[in-house]
Amino acid sequence: MRADERARKTAMFEQFALVGKALANPARLELLDLLAQGERSVEELAGTAAMKVSNTSAQLRALAAAGLVTSRRDGVRIYYRLASAEVSALVGQVQDFAASRLAAAAQAARSYLGDVEALEPVGRDELFKRLNDDQVVVLDVRPQAEYAAGHIPGALSVPHDQLAARLAELGEGTDIVAYCRGPYCVFAPDAVRLLRARGFSARPLRGGLPDWRLAGLPVTAGPST
Repeated sequence: MRADERARKTAMFEQFALVGKALANPARLELLDLLAQGERSVEELAGTAAMKVSNTSAQLRALAAAGLVTSRRDGVRIYYRLASAEVSALVGQVQDFAASRLAAAAQAARSYLGDVEALEPVGRDELFKRLNDDQVVVLDVRPQAEYAAGHIPGALSVPHDQLAARLAELGEGTDIVAYCRGPYCVFAPDAVRLLRARGFSARPLRGGLPDWRLAGLPVTAGPST
């Protein structure tokens, strides 16, 4: 191989590696996970991820340099969003691959989430078919800002940290399906465990809102009424 051809080949793979480098950071992966819920300001992301604003901004710039996020300015605030739905799919594939191939990753996920399969997750297609069923309550346990950015039609917004105080809103004799940010979000599994302990029939949705959206299923926006 000629020297100039090798240089061009190396330059090509260096550009490919930018995406891998951007993903090779737990803080950036968490920020992408949050942005899969909808557009957020730097300050909002920093608060949710418990990071300093300066560090959050630096991590977001690295993600932008790799083409994974885009930004816009509104006054003094800068808002970030995923560059495309493909980014959400890519992050999900990275997470699933790690959990399936690395024993330590699988153990870490189980330690954090508990045994989700024991909670009998509901598939997306099954839930979609039952959206108009009066006997099913779809429960969005993410923070209200994430619900407002996009949620399953008809879902009731009860953030996970408010659930114990709002059980009376759920009614009796219904099947509850709880969902949150995705398969590695603990809010929905914990909500289901709490609900079952209080006598409710509850199951988590397999995956979360990003997976629902990627499957082409309907999503609506707006605050809870």
